[in-house]
Amino acid sequence: MENADPCRHFINDVKRIIIKVGTAVVTRQDGRLAVGKLGALCEQIKELNSLGYEIILVSSGAVGLGRQRLRYRKLINSSFADLQKPQVELDGKACAAVGQNSLMALYDTLFSQLDMTSAQLLVTDNDFRDKDFRKQLTEIVKSLLALKVIPIFNENDAVSTRKAPYEDSSGIFWDNDSLSALLALELKADLLILLSDVDGLYSGPPSDPHSKLIHTYIKEKHQNEITFGDKSRVGRGGMTAKVKASIHAAEAGIPVIITSGYAAENIIKVLQGQRIGTLFHKDAHKWAPVKEVDAHEMAVAARDCSRRLQALSSEERKQILLKIADALEAHQKEIRIENEADVAAAQEAGYEKSLVARLVLKNEKLASLANNIRIIANMEDPIGRVLKRTELAEGLILEKTSSPLGVLLIVFESRPDALVQIASLAIRSGNGLLLKGGKEAKRSNAILHKVITEAIPDTVGAKLIGLVTSRAEIPDLLKLDNVIDLVIPRGSNKLISQIKSSTKIPVLGHADGICHVYIDKSADLEMARRIVLDAKVDYPAGCNAMETLLVHKDLIEKGWLNNIIVDLRTEGVTLYGGPKASPLLNIPLARSLHHEYNSLACTVEIVDDVCAAIDHINLYGSAHTDSIVAEDHEVADVFLRQVDSAAVFHNASTRFSDGARFGLGAEVGISTSRIHARGPVGVDGLLTTRWILKGSGQIVDGDKAVSYTHRDLSI
Repeated sequence: MENADPCRHFINDVKRIIIKVGTAVVTRQDGRLAVGKLGALCEQIKELNSLGYEIILVSSGAVGLGRQRLRYRKLINSSFADLQKPQVELDGKACAAVGQNSLMALYDTLFSQLDMTSAQLLVTDNDFRDKDFRKQLTEIVKSLLALKVIPIFNENDAVSTRKAPYEDSSGIFWDNDSLSALLALELKADLLILLSDVDGLYSGPPSDPHSKLIHTYIKEKHQNEITFGDKSRVGRGGMTAKVKASIHAAEAGIPVIITSGYAAENIIKVLQGQRIGTLFHKDAHKWAPVKEVDAHEMAVAARDCSRRLQALSSEERKQILLKIADALEAHQKEIRIENEADVAAAQEAGYEKSLVARLVLKNEKLASLANNIRIIANMEDPIGRVLKRTELAEGLILEKTSSPLGVLLIVFESRPDALVQIASLAIRSGNGLLLKGGKEAKRSNAILHKVITEAIPDTVGAKLIGLVTSRAEIPDLLKLDNVIDLVIPRGSNKLISQIKSSTKIPVLGHADGICHVYIDKSADLEMARRIVLDAKVDYPAGCNAMETLLVHKDLIEKGWLNNIIVDLRTEGVTLYGGPKASPLLNIPLARSLHHEYNSLACTVEIVDDVCAAIDHINLYGSAHTDSIVAEDHEVADVFLRQVDSAAVFHNASTRFSDGARFGLGAEVGISTSRIHARGPVGVDGLLTTRWILKGSGQIVDGDKAVSYTHRDLSI
């Protein structure tokens, strides 16, 4: 599982689970039952039940529901005169008696719709003082679970002997949080899940933007650091009660996870080992030396180091890059050893050949990376360039200048060379950097990060470039829109789509690299053959490789189409056809015309003319890179103007769509966005602008004190 938390490996052995549902989860703001949330909860329980888990439910909500119903009953039975009198608070025990009936009726209805059966078990504090009762409780629960029945527990508040059942915390248990912890011990549960109205335990009130979600509670570390906010809006618990119950259960050997009951399928995610909510575990103190990566601290450190980097002269930043290039060459042997270990592990794990190909770092690749870093180092300083100078008024000069974005978060898969390219561009552009590579390149990324950061002087700080080691940390980083300024994902369509939907931070990238080559009837056919073979075969795993070949219909009769099919097959390319090409060429029909193969495979389709080619590309392409091969320049110009892609070529392979080949030195990625940067993104794509105004004492004074000239000046 991609988001699996290594601290939660014990989940694999879980069978019996107690789920406690808080009042805030089962009711709406107006006190009525939240039927939708309860329905989703029951569906999750149904799925877990079918997977062989034993589920025991502890449900709050009866008192709140009963109060709402009795208030309504009291209202319709009251005269106008009664309503003018001071209203007495309803008896809590009466609320519990009425609400419990309604709550169980709803559970029964929902579970019946899912072809399941539930059972009600009401208990009181005094019941657990009776040894025979506890024995009978264990036996009846065992029988119910064997019959696949869901036991639903609640404290029988209506007959509770406590004088103040909503405040009195004496006795064996005092609310449904402590009851669920007690039942977890008594019934020998493997896991206790407490569903709340927040994502878990925070270091402070969840509404405080400075509060951080605690993924694993370590008593020695956290007990004196946490500030609790308000108690639950309903019920009698709140986070204080949940934490107390969780600590009690965990110390007795029952793992506990507090998580949101609002989020979809959170219980399923918990049982997949995902890093959601807050885990309480008896061995948590043993994990204390392994410090949790604090996403906020890492991002702030990168920002602080970037400001020190920006304060250096252009020559000093250049020297840092040259030192990194030298270090790459000097540590080539160590880098290759770690990389070969990653490649061997990927092959053994059965990864696709295209992924393994992107993983390999050969000596020539490392030499090329070092050379590209030197090219970047020798570029004109991108920071502080005056882009526009305007005289606003006599002696009042406004300059628009280039400026670093701030802190970049780059998430990439497979390619460890991306780490080097991105780091060098970030340093040249004065940006802080957080990097998260794929687990398949873990050792390669670690050694490259070490080599690069050791070359960064202490005056800047090695924390300028942070290496995120677990995918589980990404959700926290994506929430830091107050520190991180841009996210650039490089990888699969799934990865990029997930990131775009999970953050408020601007995202720059492309979800697919569906590149087309269109061969017009006017094309030099030998040139077309060379371009097509290069675009597909040179590096099939690249996002700039040809995925669809479009051929003008007139080239069928000329025999060129059959010839290129033979050439592609000779190179080992598997061919799929569009609706026109498939029956004509006797090749399998492509499952989609919007498909990125990333391998020795491509789609072939026949089009009537350049306009049909343009329509096809704009409909099925990904706005990455598309090329036309044509000798008719009017046709080519139409193609270049009307294809809506980040890069559009004439008589050239799509493989030229690359930062290094564009002379950018390197690239952080290729953007198909239409805002900020488009196409291969080099140093310029990592910059923004700011305004510098130089005056000599001017004031506005309602615009009476200044005479505007707004005159453009030479730069």
